[in-house]
Amino acid sequence: MASATTFYDFKPLNNRSQEVPLSDYKGKVVLIVNTASKCGFTPQYAGLESLYKSIREKHGDDFQVLGFPCNQFGAQEPGSDEEIQQFCQLNYGVSFPIMHKVDVNGDAAHPLFEWLKEEKPGIMGLRRVKWNFEKFLVARDGKVKGRWASTTKPESLEGAILAELAAKAA
Repeated sequence: MASATTFYDFKPLNNRSQEVPLSDYKGKVVLIVNTASKCGFTPQYAGLESLYKSIREKHGDDFQVLGFPCNQFGAQEPGSDEEIQQFCQLNYGVSFPIMHKVDVNGDAAHPLFEWLKEEKPGIMGLRRVKWNFEKFLVARDGKVKGRWASTTKPESLEGAILAELAAKAA
């Protein structure tokens, strides 16, 4: 999908290997997170779920979190899509979508992550995702408005998310 030019052009797979057109999220605010089940940051699933539920209580489906499992960092996501889904639900009560496992860096990186990194480079212009639980905030207009490192707790993103929800799509 090298021809993709906007967030809405991508169709990543869900955990049942079915395409999910991101155009379904047009006009919504979306938080994209690369996740892992055996990482020091794995407890962030609880923070992500709490953030997801509290914002959706007030803003309905105008806000979405999408988790993309990745096994590229210390082999901390070795499970199958089904095992990852079960882990997330049993241990953290995750109700937001956990997508199909992807690579976020390298030759096999998912095109969505290539696009996200290009749109919002990290510190000092570095494009590669550094570790699990890096976060990208996509605004209602499909533009990447924020990128946060793994060490950033999900709950600290509430203000940025609410600001984007308050903004109207162009």
